[in-house]
Amino acid sequence: MDERVIIVEGKTDRERLKRVLAETVAIYCTYGSYHAEKIERLAEKIGPAAEVYIFTDEDYSGRKLRAQLREDFPDAIHLYTKKEFAEVARTPDEVLAEILEEAGFLVQSG
Repeated sequence: MDERVIIVEGKTDRERLKRVLAETVAIYCTYGSYHAEKIERLAEKIGPAAEVYIFTDEDYSGRKLRAQLREDFPDAIHLYTKKEFAEVARTPDEVLAEILEEAGFLVQSG
């Protein structure tokens, strides 16, 4: 299987996912901003063979970023937190684990 990568908004999101994952996954941050040069560099780092997952917040800026990333990574798989938590960083670990496990990632048990 090709490498799988996850794109998130910020470093807190990345740290939360790393805490829940039981496998090494490259997690890239956009730091909430979007511009062509940044995304071009990100696409170069990721490479064409990677399976890309996008996991942004369920607020206005997260949805806007997701829409922009969808254009540059049209084959990406989208992961969503529950609207009640709004942000990846505010989603409880057990819910993050459930979302990631459903997407086929290995997660920490218990």
